[in-house]
Amino acid sequence: MAAKELTLPAPAERPAFLKARRQLKMARSAHAYVRGNTKNFYDWLDGSLGKSVPAGPPIWICGDCHAGNIGPIASAKGTISIQIRDLDQTVIGNPAHDLIRLGLSMASAARGSDLPGVTTARMMEQIVEGYEQSFAPAADTDDELPAVVQAAMKAAHKRTWKDLARERIEDTTPAIPLGKTFWPLSDEEREAVVTLFTTDAGRRLVTALKSREDDAAIEVVDAAYWVKGCSSLGLLRSAVLVSVGDKKGELCLIDIKEAVPALAPHSTEVAMPADHAERVVQGAWHLSPALGDRMLAAKVLDRPVFVRELLPQDLKFDVADLTCDEAMKLARSLATVVGKAHARQMDEPTRLAWRQELDAHHSKTLEAPSWLWASVVDLLATHEKAYLEHCRVYATEAKPA
Repeated sequence: MAAKELTLPAPAERPAFLKARRQLKMARSAHAYVRGNTKNFYDWLDGSLGKSVPAGPPIWICGDCHAGNIGPIASAKGTISIQIRDLDQTVIGNPAHDLIRLGLSMASAARGSDLPGVTTARMMEQIVEGYEQSFAPAADTDDELPAVVQAAMKAAHKRTWKDLARERIEDTTPAIPLGKTFWPLSDEEREAVVTLFTTDAGRRLVTALKSREDDAAIEVVDAAYWVKGCSSLGLLRSAVLVSVGDKKGELCLIDIKEAVPALAPHSTEVAMPADHAERVVQGAWHLSPALGDRMLAAKVLDRPVFVRELLPQDLKFDVADLTCDEAMKLARSLATVVGKAHARQMDEPTRLAWRQELDAHHSKTLEAPSWLWASVVDLLATHEKAYLEHCRVYATEAKPA
C-alpha cells in the first residue's frame, strides 16, 4: 500500500494527470463530451444562430443547465426537492440559455440511448410546454413525475451517511482513502483548509443542519485533493471529513471547490458579485434555495472557493438507456424545474412579458419553437464534429496500453 501512495501525484504534478483524465473522460461518449465542454456551447452562442435566441429578462440562470445538473437536493431542514444542483456557471443572464442547454443535453442523451430523431423533436415540445407551465397561475400543481425521477426521489429518502461514505470515499471509517479519486494535499493546502473551519462562517456551515447544535464541537478529521469531473483541471478541489459533536460525534463530508470566471454571458444591466465564489452562492440562493442555504463563499490560499456539505440525499438522474416515453416525460419534468427556478425571480408583469416573448417565437408549422429546434440541431452538429475531432486527437496522443 505504501508503494501505491508514493505514485500519487504531488500538487505540482496534478495538471498533467488531470488533463489526461479529462481527455479520456470526454472521449468516452458524445454525451460525456457535451456535458464536459461548456465552452463550445457559449462559443456557439456568439455565432449567427445564437443571435436569434429570444431575449429574456435578466435573472439568475444556471449557465450549465444539462440534465446531470438537476436532481434531488436536501435542505438544511431535512426536506427533499428536485432543484438545480450545480451552479458553477451561474450568472445573471438570459433564461433562454438554460433552456437551450437543457435541450442539447436531452437530445444528446437521446442519441446515446439510440432513440429516433422524432423523439428529439417531441422532447423539444415537452421542454417548452413544461417550462411555460411553470409560469402559469397553477404552476404549483406538478405533473406525475416520470419513473426516473420517482426512482431518484425514493432512493434519496432511503439514503444514509453510510451510503454517501461508500459512494464518495469508498469507506465508512473516519479517513479519506488516497488513490484514484483522492490525492494528497500539500502542507500549505491542508493548513488553509483546517483554518477555514475555525472561522465563524465555517462553523455555521457545518452546524447548519437542524439536527446539530450551533455550539457543537467540530474537528477536521481528514482532507484530500478531490479528483472530480472535467472542470477540475488546475483548480483547487478538496474533500474534507469533519466530526461534529463529542468523541462519538457525527461525521460529515464537505466539498471545497475553487470558483472561476463563468463562461456564460451575463447581463450588464444588473449588478453581479465580482467575487466568483459570492456569485455562485448568490446564484444558488436564487435558483436552488435548498442548496444556497447550505453553501459558503470563502477564500483558501487567496483563491475564491464555495463550500458545501454533501448530503446522502443529493443525487443526479440516470439518463442512460431511456425509452422514447421516458425521455419525453423526463425532458418535460426537468424543464418544469428550470422554469420554476426562473419564475420565482420574476414579478407577475415580467412573467407575462417573458411568456409572450416565448409565444411570439413559436413556429407556425411545428409545436416546438423554431429557435429551440434550430439551436439544438445546430449545436448537436457542432458538438458531434468537435467530439470526433477530440477522439482523433486523443487516439493520436494516447499511449499504447
